[in-house]
Amino acid sequence: MKNARQVPAVTSLPQSPRDEADHRVRRYALTMTIRIVCFALMVLVQPYGWYTWVFGISAAVLPYIAVVFANAGSDSTETGAESPVQELDAPGPAPIETDTTIPPVFTIHEGPKDR
Repeated sequence: MKNARQVPAVTSLPQSPRDEADHRVRRYALTMTIRIVCFALMVLVQPYGWYTWVFGISAAVLPYIAVVFANAGSDSTETGAESPVQELDAPGPAPIETDTTIPPVFTIHEGPKDR
């Protein structure tokens, strides 16, 4: 009887909580770095023009986007475990045929004197 318990494959397991948190922190830090760059460009790039408004709006909106993306975890839907091992229905070993007749005997002669 086969073991009914399925062992999940590594490829079907969700991301570990620590790795997911690290990914979210990196994404937040990157977005806030872009915000700081936009704020600096808004102040430093001269003469002021339409791009100043783009940098300013970006610097104002990016904190919201950073928080939403940081709080959005990975997909929480249940994934089924997929086993990479497939069981095949192979035929069993062929039965050994027993022959009741006497098998032939081979005699090896190495020289003319052995005959």
